Amino acid sequence: MDKLILDHVLDHEASQPDRIFLTQPLGGGQVADYSWAQVLDQSRRMATHLQAQGFPKGARIAILSKNCAHFFMAELSIWLAGYTTVAIFPTETAETVGFVLGHSEASLLFVGKLDTWPQQEPGVPAGLPRIAFPLAPKTSFDTWDAIVARTAPLQGRPQRAADELAMIIYTSGSTGRPKGAMVSFGAFTRAAEGIVNDLRQRFGAQDSRILSYLPLAHSFERSWVEAASLVDGRTQVFFAESLDTFLQDLQRARPTMFISVPRLWLKFQQGVFAKMPPAKLDRLLGIPILGRIVAKKVLKGLGLDLVQQAGSGSAPLPAELIRWYRKLGLNLFEGYGMTEDNSYSFSSNARFSEPGFVGVALPGVMARISPEGEIQVKSPGQFSGYYKQPELTAECFTEDGYFRTGDRGELRADGMLKITGRTKELFKTAKGKYVAPAPIESKLLAHPMLELAMVSGVGRQAAYALVVLNETLRPRAGDAAVRAQVEQGLGALIKQVNAQLSEYEHLRMIVVAREPWTIENGCLTPTMKIKRSSIETVVEPMVDKWYEGTGLVVWA
Repeated sequence: MDKLILDHVLDHEASQPDRIFLTQPLGGGQVADYSWAQVLDQSRRMATHLQAQGFPKGARIAILSKNCAHFFMAELSIWLAGYTTVAIFPTETAETVGFVLGHSEASLLFVGKLDTWPQQEPGVPAGLPRIAFPLAPKTSFDTWDAIVARTAPLQGRPQRAADELAMIIYTSGSTGRPKGAMVSFGAFTRAAEGIVNDLRQRFGAQDSRILSYLPLAHSFERSWVEAASLVDGRTQVFFAESLDTFLQDLQRARPTMFISVPRLWLKFQQGVFAKMPPAKLDRLLGIPILGRIVAKKVLKGLGLDLVQQAGSGSAPLPAELIRWYRKLGLNLFEGYGMTEDNSYSFSSNARFSEPGFVGVALPGVMARISPEGEIQVKSPGQFSGYYKQPELTAECFTEDGYFRTGDRGELRADGMLKITGRTKELFKTAKGKYVAPAPIESKLLAHPMLELAMVSGVGRQAAYALVVLNETLRPRAGDAAVRAQVEQGLGALIKQVNAQLSEYEHLRMIVVAREPWTIENGCLTPTMKIKRSSIETVVEPMVDKWYEGTGLVVWA
């Protein structure tokens, strides 16, 4: 029979027990290294403890934690004990924490690294057993270290069946209540193996390093970092200590592979521009020999100079941003996937790579475009359905087993896929034409002044764009000279963008948001996608006033 992910893990424990697998920062520059033998020893001891609680086979065990070594260990202990993981985004509100724990019928909660635990704790049912990770906020719960110290390790090679549930991944809820995607051990393993095999074909089997910092509760990080490293066995996983230490964390890890989301790739670029104006950097990069030295210095400053492949997913990446990174010598490739296929569907590579496209189907993946323009995918990593929502599960599959992604796209003859927007994001203006916001937003975000953008205008004579200025400009937006600079730059941008659009897509104006959009104020999901409905609801009382003006740039 085909190996499953636990088989890979137990093989690594036996064949390379002393190889360092996880590196956890402890603060003050201190780190803890965990070998495969140490990881499995702790996981086996916790598995014994979990089994002693008498939970039924397949019981849901939840993890509420930022990324850390003990997230990996807890997940392995849950699997070894015969249970199913439910990971919750560490930034979720008490209401969402309570919903996920209740909906999944969780039997126990691991509490880990968290910034807002006092605000989240009220969402946890009073009688739910809890265990605190070593880096958890101070609590009265039984601790991981105490349990491991007093408990004997589970023996042997526990097996899980391919159709058993490894986890339920709750979506980040950009369109309402989170949905629970059921992921089997078979699907999770096949996705991880596909990722590892694809990387080995590109670079060969080799030791590698990666920094884990995108939420492990999300499919992208879970598959491309955790699952891939569990299958590969030759990857050392480093963790970020905090947002403030992120660059130091990167410098310590010196990753050979690095994945991120568009907003962070943009923030990295803006950090570079804050030290050197874009025009000057572009001029230096164009000088032979010196340009290569400058590019290497910029990448080293970001901690990315040893990266062999960089990836971006979760949302569209502006084509100009990809070109900028590649000019620095960073092989930045865009990919496309979703929770429902364990983030295993499309990826760019050295042969198939073009800004504006997300690459070609990964091995084993089949894809097509429906007559209505929807992307439909059949992947080895396909999920088993939505937990407790059989009607929704039935709706999302075609009769021949393809998943209806809800994304619109174009598939070229050579297999290259372009994403043109979400079916549900299309809106109709007063002119009776549908507008796809994503491609327009991508054009806007090529401008260095902007960090985020949202195009809207349901029922209006023309669409408008609501934007957030970058971190450098925001604090100075009250200065008259800076405002004039912004208005000049964005005024030119709207004309430039409109020149590339059909008349019915033209933007009436660009509106500069008063406040940044964050996870905390409900404008971004935990994976930093914009929450359109939330933002539109907040600004709705002001929209009429915006349209009454005549300027191309409006200050909200």
